[in-house]
Amino acid sequence: MITELLRDLEELAVAASSPGRRATRLAVLTRTDSIPILWLHRLPRTRLGRRIPLLRWATRRMLAMVYGMELGADVQLGPGVFFVHPQGIIVGGDARVGARVRFYGDNTVGTAKDNGYPVIDEDVRIGCGARVLGPVHIGARAVIGANAVVLSDVPPDQVVAGVPARVVGQAGAAAAGRPA
Repeated sequence: MITELLRDLEELAVAASSPGRRATRLAVLTRTDSIPILWLHRLPRTRLGRRIPLLRWATRRMLAMVYGMELGADVQLGPGVFFVHPQGIIVGGDARVGARVRFYGDNTVGTAKDNGYPVIDEDVRIGCGARVLGPVHIGARAVIGANAVVLSDVPPDQVVAGVPARVVGQAGAAAAGRPA
């Protein structure tokens, strides 16, 4: 458990960094809401958490009351998932979110149980108000624009926007012609 929490802290230092400036672990610990959110979400999965029957329910309610967000009990969050503005974020069901994914606020990931859940690879950025619905796969380093509604798979290193979302360009290293 401790090693997983320290890994979260290290990965968040990478995820919270702005171009040309790396965030320190202390800055991440004291200036972001992501660390307590990740730790609260991971607590019921620990040995201690499995001994307390209502802990999973209590931590979900605490996230809703304190941060205004909902994380499904079976959601898998990779290390360093960064919630820039956690208010209004809903990640439901069995969604899988990779390492260092950035949520910019008021996002919905997943739909009704019978539709399936998204898989989001590492280093994806999900803009404000974006929706990722159904059993879609979001490739590594993709960027989902603000208010986009993603209903189909997104290839790695692509920028998608619109309703429904469609590819509008390349992201990051792919756009600059550099290898990822």
